[in-house]
Amino acid sequence: MKEFNIKPLDKSIKSAVCDKIDNLTKPKGSLGFLEDLALQISLIQHTSSPCLSKPHNILFGGDHGIVAEGVTLSPREVTRQQMVHFAIGTSGINFLCNQHGFKLVLVDAGVDYDFPNELGIIDKKIAKGTRNYLYEDAMSSEEANLAIERGAEIVREAFANGCNIISFGEMGSGNTSSSSLWMSIFGAIPLEECVGAGAGLSSEGVSHKLKILKKSLKRHDINHLRNNPVEALAAYGGYEMVMAVGAMLQAAELQMTILLDGFIMSACLLAASQFYPEVKEYVVYGHVGDENGHRKLIEILRGRPILNLSMRLGEGTGAVCSYPIVESAVRMINEMDNFTDGKVTKYFA
Repeated sequence: MKEFNIKPLDKSIKSAVCDKIDNLTKPKGSLGFLEDLALQISLIQHTSSPCLSKPHNILFGGDHGIVAEGVTLSPREVTRQQMVHFAIGTSGINFLCNQHGFKLVLVDAGVDYDFPNELGIIDKKIAKGTRNYLYEDAMSSEEANLAIERGAEIVREAFANGCNIISFGEMGSGNTSSSSLWMSIFGAIPLEECVGAGAGLSSEGVSHKLKILKKSLKRHDINHLRNNPVEALAAYGGYEMVMAVGAMLQAAELQMTILLDGFIMSACLLAASQFYPEVKEYVVYGHVGDENGHRKLIEILRGRPILNLSMRLGEGTGAVCSYPIVESAVRMINEMDNFTDGKVTKYFA
């Protein structure tokens, strides 16, 4: 696997940043979570005057062989249809990127379709969909490693374009199934607590999905997969998800702020943290959604979500939607006066 140089946050400036925040013209701690966010972003950027530059949302698309087993209401062709909608600019993630000034980057990680060049979808296709992991591994370890590298490459390009805050989204019919399996494997959580309705399954549909995933999970020794995470990624992942893992690791190495989206991207972060636990220090949790298991995943990751709007769309929508709060935190530390400069009597110790 590609090696990354991900350093723990340098906290040598923490006391100075906290002092700056505490001496802004407000009661100490009165801006709550904004103060915590300002501190985290300051530590990521190693400055008491952080800035947000050219935010990007990278959306990876890929098809899943397990869809053949009826684990989702969303048929295989929806993946490529939605990727086209993203490119045209008529989907959920588009209005949020437009509203908040994000550049939307679309990446074909493994869609079962050849997109015309004029759509502007970046071709990083590993294959036209993963294999059906009910019977065999979704991909080879070599393919997983290639996906990690290609995801990292996309982030390096965004960074070279001046981006220092980035979010990741996905499109792939069936990818909540892969996310549930990764959550169960890496989080040591019973599969029943990880499986939800996905794109809108009925209770009977969820039961069928759970049955298929349980059978799929029996193909491997779970303890072996926990100790060999590349094999776990290859066994049950999607190309778009493994690319997101590589993208997150690369973003952390480049000391970028990662805005985390929903259930699927949280499962990808959990997977990424198996290789480099330090990646979590660079993550701001955009939201907690309604997909079964998402809240539990955030608890495992020890994250604190900004929003709770019952969202479960994916695509990066929850992450991008949370961006104004992050921007407010940065504006707070940069634009508020302190007591001395503002000539305000400091009325607390």
